Amino acid sequence: MLPAELEPFSCARMSRVSDKSYSVYILWSDSAHRFYIGISEDPQSRLGQHNAGTQHSWTARHRPWRLIWTEKHTDYPSAKKRENELKAQKGGKELFAKTGIDPALFPQLGS
Repeated sequence: MLPAELEPFSCARMSRVSDKSYSVYILWSDSAHRFYIGISEDPQSRLGQHNAGTQHSWTARHRPWRLIWTEKHTDYPSAKKRENELKAQKGGKELFAKTGIDPALFPQLGS
């Protein structure tokens, strides 16, 4: 596995000086019954990168992914703070409470 600074699409290489907003996004894998939480200036484009599977990464092993939730932020630090907050929930009931995602859409989680 490559260090984060060498990964082509890692957050470490993401522009933090553009005038674009950042989105925190959540993907769902029907095959693995897992969530993935990330940050991007363009979540739809990032979804395509995850589903292309060209990187030897965790997301490549659990394709295909569906974009199920996004939240815009005006700057990178606020998006990163929110991403960390959601990742701390480990896909549990608090993730649903903090995002408004309906847990009934994911019965395989046994929520």
